[in-house]
Amino acid sequence: MLSNKTIEIVKATAPVLEVKGKEITTNFYKSMFAAHPELLNVFNHANQQKGRQQTALANTVTAAAHYIDRLEVLVPVVKQIAHKHRSLAVKAEHYPIVGEFLLKAIKEVLGDAATEEILEAWGEAYHEIAAIFIQVEKEMYEEAERQENGWKDFKTFKIVKKAKESGNITSFYLAPVDGKKLPSFKPGQYITVRVKINGEEFLQNRQYSLSDVPNDEAFRISVKREDEQTPAGKVSNFLHEAPNGLEVEVSPPAGDFILEEDEKPVYFLAGGVGITPLLSMLKTSVTSQPNRKVTFIHAARNSDVLAFEVEVKEAIKVTKEGKSYLCYSNPTNKDLKLRNFDHEGYVDRAFLEEIVEEKDAHFYVCGPVPFLQTVVNELKQLEVKEENIHYEFFGPAMKLEEATTV
Repeated sequence: MLSNKTIEIVKATAPVLEVKGKEITTNFYKSMFAAHPELLNVFNHANQQKGRQQTALANTVTAAAHYIDRLEVLVPVVKQIAHKHRSLAVKAEHYPIVGEFLLKAIKEVLGDAATEEILEAWGEAYHEIAAIFIQVEKEMYEEAERQENGWKDFKTFKIVKKAKESGNITSFYLAPVDGKKLPSFKPGQYITVRVKINGEEFLQNRQYSLSDVPNDEAFRISVKREDEQTPAGKVSNFLHEAPNGLEVEVSPPAGDFILEEDEKPVYFLAGGVGITPLLSMLKTSVTSQPNRKVTFIHAARNSDVLAFEVEVKEAIKVTKEGKSYLCYSNPTNKDLKLRNFDHEGYVDRAFLEEIVEEKDAHFYVCGPVPFLQTVVNELKQLEVKEENIHYEFFGPAMKLEEATTV
């Protein structure tokens, strides 16, 4: 238990951390990786380059400062992060290293303001918080290994099939090299795929949603080729060029962005490749609860990059009360001629007011950050309760209101 004095000191630093948080975490990662380059085999390099990992950690540290006397408030956040850690094989022995360099970063950024008393208090607080993460993750590792057909950390798989879903999305079917059956998973969960790319010193980890329902033979992930951004997506491009038979490493399924299987109506709102976890949820929902009211909304630029249109329509046919809508923000001339979509433009409040018939429903949202920001905000403006809105970032979780600054 932390002393009252330690709690007071940590809470008093919260305003400073809100201002200096990202500067501290940027310094932290730079120093830690310089001293322990082997940890670059664990972390997602793309999220580091984009600053998303630094922002996510800064948010977590600031939240810890605010709620150090009520750590139970942080349990949902801890569990979400712990899922990602377990999927990346973050271990208990990594936490002392993180603590050492986090305290060094606080001292370096805050200078004389970071007194010995403050650093000692934060050292005690970090030890307490780390113990919670380590225990939660220990239970997750044990559960992943203990489940039927489960395993620990990473296991060798191979690409047994590739299927082009659109102009920029390809599905990859991954099967265990040892020929064993797969564990089940909850719709909406993801796996970590770890690859060795020629010319890269360190292993590359990426987390991809499972885009189909569970089966014994192969996991399906559906990956967007990221060659229009800077830096280009190393792993996505590597996979798109990979031949069948290529071996990769895969972690057991993880994640807490999962389908609530109650009787409430459910709305799925997908932006681009954000359809991947929602498609798994949709196909599971209509099979297990065919009487449940389901509405699926998919937003894409146009038909050239639209994926899974047939799978969505086939799934909707299974349910007795199902509807699907297709939104194109930039339809092609062919699209305009055929009128093969339901709404032109972005998913906005006017469109949602027309489609959403029940406020007391579950809303699952996944897609690019601007899509998440817009849709979640508009749902709140429509007076949908916050606890009924479920969304997931691809990558480290951030606050929606600050995500565009990253």
